[in-house]
Amino acid sequence: MDGHRQMRYRLNRVRLNRFWQYGALGKRLMVALLLCLGLNTPVVAEEAQAVVLMYHHFGVDQYPSTNVRLEQFDAHLAYIEEAGFAVWPLHKVVDYVRTKRVFPGKVVAITIDDAYRSVYTEAYPRLRSRGWPFTVFVASDGVDNHFKAYMDWNELREMIRHGARIENHSASHDYLIRRRAGESGASWRARMVADIDRAQRRITEELGVSPSLFAYPYGEYDVALAKIVRERGLVAFGQQSGPVGLDADLRALPRFPMAERFAALADFKQKLNSLAFPIVEVQPWNPVVARGSAPRMTVVLGESQARLDQLSCFVSGQGAVAVTWLNREQRHFAVQAPAPLPRGRSRYNCTAPSLQTGRYFWFSHLWIVQD
Repeated sequence: MDGHRQMRYRLNRVRLNRFWQYGALGKRLMVALLLCLGLNTPVVAEEAQAVVLMYHHFGVDQYPSTNVRLEQFDAHLAYIEEAGFAVWPLHKVVDYVRTKRVFPGKVVAITIDDAYRSVYTEAYPRLRSRGWPFTVFVASDGVDNHFKAYMDWNELREMIRHGARIENHSASHDYLIRRRAGESGASWRARMVADIDRAQRRITEELGVSPSLFAYPYGEYDVALAKIVRERGLVAFGQQSGPVGLDADLRALPRFPMAERFAALADFKQKLNSLAFPIVEVQPWNPVVARGSAPRMTVVLGESQARLDQLSCFVSGQGAVAVTWLNREQRHFAVQAPAPLPRGRSRYNCTAPSLQTGRYFWFSHLWIVQD
C-alpha cells in the first residue's frame, strides 16, 4: 500500500471510530461507509489507554484483602476472552505509553505481586493454558530465604519459559518510604538504593533477565523514592486504581487491584472497560501528607469525551465529595476531603461517564498520612 493510500486508510479509520461512539445510528453509518469504501475487513477502534490488573493470592482464603477467589479469577479470564480483549505483556504496554502510541483496540495486562505459591499452583496453569503473558513482581528476599508462602527460583524459571516476565518488587518488601528512628535522609537513600539494587542483581543472577519495571511494595511512594527508581531506569507501578493513559506518569502508573471485595464480575467489567482521563497536571503529585491533613488536590484535564458536567469524586471512607471548578473552560478543578484522612493510605477517586455508552473515565490519586 503506497503512502497516499495508507494516509486515506488511517483517516477513514479515525472517522469510523468516531461514528462508533454514537450507538446504533453510528453503527449504521459505519456499515454504510464501509460499503462505500469497499472495505471488507473488520474495523477495530483504537484506544487511548490500556488496563493493568494487579493480583496477589489466588484461592487463599486467609488473606481476603489481597486474595481473589478462584471462581472470581476464572470469571475474569472468561470475560477477557469473551469480550475480545488483547492480553499484552506489561512491558509492551509501557513501550506504547512511552512513545504515546494509541492502542489497537482494547488491551489488558495481568500483573501479580510478591511471588506467592498460589501464583504457581493456581494462576500460572490457567494463564499458560490460554497462552497469555503475565508479569510477576518479585520481592527477592522472600525467594532467597525460602519463605513457605513463596515460590522458588526453579518455579520462576519454569514460568518464564511459558509467558511470564519477572520484574523488581524490591528485595525486602518493606514500607520503603518510612524512615527508621534517627535515620538521616542520606542513610535512608543509601538503604533504598541497596534494597532495589539487591533485588535487581538477584533476579538477574538467578533468572538471566534484567528487570525494567518496578512495583512499589504496598503501592507506597513519594517524590524521593520515585527519583531513586527512575535513576535506575525503571518504570514504576503503584496500586492506585485506573487505566493507564498515554499521558500517565511513568513514576507511578496505575493498576486496578483485584481482591475479593473488589473482584465481583460486574465491577470487573466496568474497570476493564474504563477510560483514562487525559491528565495535564495534578497538584500535589507527592502523596505524603502530615497527620491531621485533609489535602486539597487540583487537576487540569485535557480534552476528552468525558461528560464533565457529571464528574464525581470520592474520598476513601468519606464517600462522595464536592467538586470545585476553578476554570471550567480549562477543565481545572479541585477536590478536598471534608475531614482529615486517617493514618496510612487513602485515595481520591474521580469518575465521569463517557459519550461512549456504558464506559466511564477513571482517575485515582494516592495519599499517605504519616506521623
